[in-house]
Amino acid sequence: MWDYSEKVKDYFFNPKNSGVLEEANGVGDVGAIACGDALRLMIKVDPITEIITDAKFQTFGCGSAIASSSALTEIIIGKTIAEAMEITNQDIAEFLGGLPPEKMHCSVMGYEALRAAVANYRGEAWAEDHEEGALICKCFGVDEGMIERAVRMNSLTSVEQVQHFTKASGSCGTCLEPIEEVLQRVNAEMVEEGLLDAALAFDPAAAVRPVRKPKSGQSPLAPKTSVATPKLTNLQRIKLIEEAITDLRPYLKQDGGDCELIDVDGDQVFVKLSGACIGCQMSSVTLGGVQERLVEKLGQFVRVIPVPSAH
Repeated sequence: MWDYSEKVKDYFFNPKNSGVLEEANGVGDVGAIACGDALRLMIKVDPITEIITDAKFQTFGCGSAIASSSALTEIIIGKTIAEAMEITNQDIAEFLGGLPPEKMHCSVMGYEALRAAVANYRGEAWAEDHEEGALICKCFGVDEGMIERAVRMNSLTSVEQVQHFTKASGSCGTCLEPIEEVLQRVNAEMVEEGLLDAALAFDPAAAVRPVRKPKSGQSPLAPKTSVATPKLTNLQRIKLIEEAITDLRPYLKQDGGDCELIDVDGDQVFVKLSGACIGCQMSSVTLGGVQERLVEKLGQFVRVIPVPSAH
């Protein structure tokens, strides 16, 4: 799978500033649970000095998403709004000792959440519904502005890089052409501004499009691996899922909680949280941890979905 730094692992297993910030006067929401990643960033800003005195987050997603969100809160606390807005997704990744290329979208999600929280604090509109024509990737809710910012900030020059940094085109692939158009336009602007070597700029005529059609029975969101993952029977998958949950159970029980497998339907894994995990501020982190462990165990993408006790 992916090679994570020790700091990423630490910030995943021991996240800082996770939970609800009751005194928040700026809240930013990005992503969606249906897409596999969602982040709510809450900031408390001193209205006189505009210093961010506190910040907390709630994240549903993989270990990198949790670690990136936690790192973001650590970075921005004590900074003024102006200073915080200078932070880039690369700063978040560097703070964590680096992220795998396929996980850079987690740092971008943190950057976007910060922009949304600051806009909310200032009373400015933050378009979650996207203006007509601005939405590029419907599967992951990625609009043209987010792609432009990611391309400029990280000097992206290929569709694959855009996918790594935003998740756009990572599912059905129907947005490849509009992504190429945005990438070509922004790269051309960067060349004109002296920010990018013309030889490196995206050229659709020379570009090789990634194969988008997934193999039968494989999720289009499955992580890329250099070794083909053998196809598992449903019984084998359920057994591996139960083993992964069993491995996590001692850690959950230490905090008075538990997790039980309820059902498996394709790439959807339904679980029931119980004990202290119900309604806990850390429940999103718990679910993200379960999902990350299952992906590593199975070698393929799965989405963990909580169900009520009455299920």
